[in-house]
Amino acid sequence: MYTKSRKLILASAITLVLASVSGSTIADMTSQDVVNARQESQIWTTYSLSPYLRANDIKVSVDNGTATLTGTVNEDVNKDLAKQIAKGVSGIKEVDNQIKVEADYVSPARTSEERSFGEVVDDATITASVKSKLLWSKNTDGLKMDVDTHMGTVTLLGNCDSGASKELAGRMAQNTHGVVGVDNQLVVNTAKPASEDEDENEAEEHGATEAITDTWITTKVKSTFMYSSNVENDDITVSTKDGNVTLSGTVSNGAEQALATELAQNIRGVKSVNSTALIF
Repeated sequence: MYTKSRKLILASAITLVLASVSGSTIADMTSQDVVNARQESQIWTTYSLSPYLRANDIKVSVDNGTATLTGTVNEDVNKDLAKQIAKGVSGIKEVDNQIKVEADYVSPARTSEERSFGEVVDDATITASVKSKLLWSKNTDGLKMDVDTHMGTVTLLGNCDSGASKELAGRMAQNTHGVVGVDNQLVVNTAKPASEDEDENEAEEHGATEAITDTWITTKVKSTFMYSSNVENDDITVSTKDGNVTLSGTVSNGAEQALATELAQNIRGVKSVNSTALIF
């Protein structure tokens, strides 16, 4: 009787220990699988966002800190870039770079409707940039415009109050980083403008009732430069006093100086722009 009890207790203890070890092992395996998946996703997402790698055929697998890269690129520098990106991900200890380099490699053809993850992000960024520029401008009826971007082509829809506003909106969209074309479908509406109360209500619905201070103006001018192509915003200093904007720094030529002046002048609340301190 006593011997049977001891054996039963011992068997139960062994079972509990084995169950505990098994459960711990399973938990560790599950945890590692999650880490592997997270690292794979991080590497792949970075490839998708990179303009140098997104068009290539690259596959990623991660196992216990080792990233294995396979696929094809058209240049050695892209193969090395893929390796360096993988190595930069936290927890990656080693990279097995099996990517092949073929100089005449061409990525598989896709239809115009098949956008990569990176292209979707690019289009969304362009849309947000164009919307912001139109909303901040005192010369475009940005609150009544819809903006859509597909593969770098911006479509402007809605109403504006004049042909000049329509033309300006098109130029502002075209002069945005990443834009390859603009389909300007804005309709000029010459009907009597809405009352001030209606304008205020519409502005509130679109969150455009921020107090226009000198700081607000300076921030919006800088942001407009950042979103715009053909303007090196890092080389231009912006300051505002009582609505009067001063631009200083360096530009490439007179065309860039004129564009920077026009963009600043378009911002709501700006009374004047002094760009004589912009040198080239």
